[in-house]
Amino acid sequence: MNATIYHNPRCGTSRNTLAILRHAGIEPTVIEYLKTLPDRVTLLRLLVDAGLTPREAARQKEPLFGELGLKDPSVSDEAIVDAMLAHPILIERPFVVTDRGTRLSRPSEKVLEIIPPLPGPFTKEDGEIIAP
Repeated sequence: MNATIYHNPRCGTSRNTLAILRHAGIEPTVIEYLKTLPDRVTLLRLLVDAGLTPREAARQKEPLFGELGLKDPSVSDEAIVDAMLAHPILIERPFVVTDRGTRLSRPSEKVLEIIPPLPGPFTKEDGEIIAP
């Protein structure tokens, strides 16, 4: 199975998602999106394919989100996308793309919707066990 993960290695959810993919026998293409920024077309494709609005895919708890005035509900989707492209830290993570679809894998178990069943139990960093 082909898979791509838009990954931040400093994020526990992102690390767990990557580990779940590997536990499932999938070696994904790993894009550290803070180093390799997505372009507008790629970001919009991820949002559409995952069925999310820009606001739903933004890290709303990131202080910069508020500092840029993006919490105001009247801020347009286009303005949020512009901010995400200018400041990729505002993009929620991790996005995973497989042959079966695209998901924002928060929580990390969301990735199970787009990969084959796990071969056995998986233990997350915090000790939580995900059973196949």
